[in-house]
Amino acid sequence: MSYPTIFSTPGVRAFAEAVDAERQRQLAKWGEQHHHDGTGSLAHIDQADRVRRRVDQAAADGTQTWGNILAEEVAEAFAESDPARLRAEVVQVAAVCAAWIADLDSREPAP
Repeated sequence: MSYPTIFSTPGVRAFAEAVDAERQRQLAKWGEQHHHDGTGSLAHIDQADRVRRRVDQAAADGTQTWGNILAEEVAEAFAESDPARLRAEVVQVAAVCAAWIADLDSREPAP
């Protein structure tokens, strides 16, 4: 039987299923959790600016890495205090994770 999918980007369904499986493990271990965001401090904003400059330089000189890209998105999320903008930044973190996983999955397995 074929099931319809809401995902149109290659690899996103597998990513979402992996994230869902991990969330189920987390819920089983910790239950539903609610914490303060812990974001938006001046130190976080300064760190985001530094990481952004490093990532821009790496893009300019051809040394960009997935680690750099993810670090920038995480730093930007940490710098945000507005809940709606924070949510958008965390979605960007997830999207970079999905792209990185898709890249990993596209590589030839090591011999």
